[in-house]
Amino acid sequence: MLEFIKCHGSGNDFILIDEMTHNYTFTEDERRELSLLLCDRNDGVGSDGILFVMDSEKAQARMRMFNSDGTEAEMCGNGLRCVARHVIEQVGHSNVKIETQKAVLAVEQVAEIYDGIDTFSVAIEPVSFEVASLPMNFEKSEALDEVIPELSSKLTFTALSVPNPHIVTIVDEVDQADLKATGEKANQLTSVFPRGVNVSFVQILEKNKIFVQTYERGVGLTNACGTAMSASTLVSTILGPNELDVPIVVINKGGLVNCVVEKAERRYTIQLRGNATNVYTAAIEVDLENKRWDWGESTTHQNEIDIYEKLKDYAASQV
Repeated sequence: MLEFIKCHGSGNDFILIDEMTHNYTFTEDERRELSLLLCDRNDGVGSDGILFVMDSEKAQARMRMFNSDGTEAEMCGNGLRCVARHVIEQVGHSNVKIETQKAVLAVEQVAEIYDGIDTFSVAIEPVSFEVASLPMNFEKSEALDEVIPELSSKLTFTALSVPNPHIVTIVDEVDQADLKATGEKANQLTSVFPRGVNVSFVQILEKNKIFVQTYERGVGLTNACGTAMSASTLVSTILGPNELDVPIVVINKGGLVNCVVEKAERRYTIQLRGNATNVYTAAIEVDLENKRWDWGESTTHQNEIDIYEKLKDYAASQV
């Protein structure tokens, strides 16, 4: 039997598999196959990706995140909050460190962003505006509010890695169809984005409050993407009215988070603060060879679901 937690950060939902507690071992092919089989929303459990929580020699735990298309992401801010909660509850400390692909990141439980919502803060770093860090092929070393001719003649984008690749544009209003078309096109432009890219549209609602929606590389349109909300918040402090060192409210399709952008000696860091909601725990039988799986026992965490629905309703009323 394979045990997992179905969880979400801002509606960005995951299957969390704890390899430390259960002593699971997977080959790289098995991780990919599990993602393709279980994340499928028609025939699988259904999720944006799988979070593998593993032993680490550098931190309390290591996180690897595989998208629903079987590719591995460099980082996942919403997923990291879910892993942070899981590890914090296991070790009994309010702050721990989690190893990710690019960095060891500090995570901690902090003051609630909404009544009844346990809130976790994760560090989103390293941040780079060098197009080579995405990677992105562009005529300049940085793309700050620039037209990307191959992508669009109407929109301007800022490119940054946090550390996964993002391009962000500020718009008067988020048009989902336009975002989907732009995201799909960007991820077909391998001459510009050889490893793909996350595309975000940002609407300034008021000072220190924004709405963000993202076309996520390897997933498509999502309710929320943690690193995208972080990257978008940073761009809104550079090109928009938002401030450094204060919580910026980020509304998304799945709810809301707070982001705090800090700058020291020209180096940016971002704190992403939000929920890590456990929806249910379950055990399933998996037959990867024949690409089949069957449900075992499951337990729904209805109270957490109900509380988050209140936050989601509140967030929707702010747009």
